[in-house]
Amino acid sequence: MKKRRDTLTLDIFLDYEPVEVAAHIDPEVSKGGTLDVKIARVLAHAMQKSEMSRAQIADAMSEHLGQRVTENMLDCYASPARRDHKITLERFIALLEVTGRYELLAFVCGFSGYVAVPERYADIIEIWREDREIEARTRRRDALAGRIGGFK
Repeated sequence: MKKRRDTLTLDIFLDYEPVEVAAHIDPEVSKGGTLDVKIARVLAHAMQKSEMSRAQIADAMSEHLGQRVTENMLDCYASPARRDHKITLERFIALLEVTGRYELLAFVCGFSGYVAVPERYADIIEIWREDREIEARTRRRDALAGRIGGFK
């Protein structure tokens, strides 16, 4: 008798996609141009990928900040041609918060060789770092003990 394939159970090698731990942005989005052009492209990309329209984003940012943000302002921030309109840090943070597009963080962190990870992973990262430190100290101790002929 032929075995039936179980179609209700996920194949962990084919069907499973792990959750991204670190914020990530496709390098193609910010490729080429000056920094202000890269910023405009990343902002445009984040707004385009959002499930909200630019008008909805502007309204949500206005509410979040307690100051008026318009759709036209967002259009200017996202336009590489409008070099005279740059997004402020507080509006950048509001855009991040209302859209949930954390690739914006990846773009900023990438300049310094850092990554942005959710706070819930901080303890795991700290444990990993501590383990690496313990391993390094153990290697140094063993090397010293080896030089004096063993030590217990």
